[in-house]
Amino acid sequence: MKIQLTALFTLVLMYIGTAQNTNMKSEVKTVTTTIKDSKGKKVIVKSQESNEVQKIALENEKPNTLNIPVKESPVSVTTKTKITVDGITKTIDVNHSAYYSMGGMKYQIVSDNTGYEMMNSNNLSSGILRKTSNNNYIFKNKNSFSVGYFDGEGNLIVETYNEKEDSIIQEKYSLIKP
Repeated sequence: MKIQLTALFTLVLMYIGTAQNTNMKSEVKTVTTTIKDSKGKKVIVKSQESNEVQKIALENEKPNTLNIPVKESPVSVTTKTKITVDGITKTIDVNHSAYYSMGGMKYQIVSDNTGYEMMNSNNLSSGILRKTSNNNYIFKNKNSFSVGYFDGEGNLIVETYNEKEDSIIQEKYSLIKP
């Protein structure tokens, strides 16, 4: 019985020790506007919720040191806006439709019914983006399936697995600001 309890306790400690550490920041901004006209009062409540999540990544351990330095890792930012007019609430996700550049090429990301479509400068489809449950995107083009996300500056970061080298290739589509 003691051995079983010790084994169970050890398994619980191992499970707790392998948890993913993340830095999280949430912010909610609410603006209430009251409009008076000939029909009466109309109250509009706009609530914008921003969540920033950063996975904590550690550099390689250095010999004869106690502390392991933290290395830079990407920050995933999601924003949802809720607008309530006369008791009816509508939720709006951030729209990432814009122009982006990578490797001297210009791309346009346009919203479609199920996510986004990426168009090249010749107005031909270069791929599609579909949102996952954890606020990342699956990026599919004719050559590969990749995982993407939008960073804090609005840039699209696409990560693709390279099977030959057993590594991740990261591409950054920079947001072109007007």
